[in-house]
Amino acid sequence: MPSVEEWKAIVARFQQPSRPRAIWQLVNTVGGYGLLWGLMYWSQSVSLWLTAALAVLAGGLLIRVFIIFHDCGHGSFLPSRAANDAVGFVCGLLTFTPYHHWRWEHSLHHASSGDLDRRGVGDIWTMTVREYLAGSRWRRLAYWLARNPLVLFLLAPAPLFLIRERFPSAKARRQERRSVWLMNGALAVMVGSLIWLFGWQTYLLIQLTISVVGGAIGVWLFYVQHQFDGAYWERGETWDYTAAALAGSSYYRLPRVCQWFSGNIGFHHIHHLSPRIPNYNLERCHRSHPVFAAVPPLTLWRSLGAINLHLWDEQGRRLVSFREVRRRRDEFLAPRPLESAA
Repeated sequence: MPSVEEWKAIVARFQQPSRPRAIWQLVNTVGGYGLLWGLMYWSQSVSLWLTAALAVLAGGLLIRVFIIFHDCGHGSFLPSRAANDAVGFVCGLLTFTPYHHWRWEHSLHHASSGDLDRRGVGDIWTMTVREYLAGSRWRRLAYWLARNPLVLFLLAPAPLFLIRERFPSAKARRQERRSVWLMNGALAVMVGSLIWLFGWQTYLLIQLTISVVGGAIGVWLFYVQHQFDGAYWERGETWDYTAAALAGSSYYRLPRVCQWFSGNIGFHHIHHLSPRIPNYNLERCHRSHPVFAAVPPLTLWRSLGAINLHLWDEQGRRLVSFREVRRRRDEFLAPRPLESAA
């Protein structure tokens, strides 16, 4: 594992945003998304099936819009902070996500990813085996539902962005709270205008299809970034930032077309090491030094196995399935060596 001084020197030259590359990405992503909305408006006079098919494509492109939004939140997309905030707000409008509120929550995720003592903000709900077995029947049921693929990837994503993001966290500061209400007002204007233009039935068909597709893909990407065989979790006193980035964040090696739609976020180990690197520099940084080549890639096929990883086994230092916990329940509940000595 490289020292902090070593990896900071390696990544430094990739942290500088490029205005031309950022503008081109805005053209082919936000511009492309707007073009698809225009095509969907035209296609409704041809066939609603064609409209729905274009909405599926728009859902994929919305992931790339969200990556730009995400980079703006880190201040890495454009050289100017004001420009990042402006572009971030527009992309947040398209993804139904309040910019400043989400930026604040996401910063907490980066500061605590892989730390068992600081779970719960901006991450996938993860329990240890012992916490799960000691929980009430209702808590175990809630966790089982939260980890069910049908709920996690199909039913939950759209309500997460369309409904949950309409309300600020109780812990949010004034600026973050204000950003939620400001976004809600802007969304009311945008949605009202699109309903007036398309009609409410057509608008709902398009927006819900986009939200379901984009949300499902987005939650899946976020899931496999930290939930995979070989992931890293430690208690606060032994948690290490570098290890959490290089061992606890996946290098998701995707086919080129998927890599493009996902805005290079598969190089998540690089992103967690240095959030100041814009998405269009992540691959170049990964290929710049042998230390990153040592990070084992997670292939698209192998990532499917992550669906069956549900709980963190602190003794075995790995994620395990509900089935394994049921099968080895007595073993998991057996006193630890230190507990036996006490």
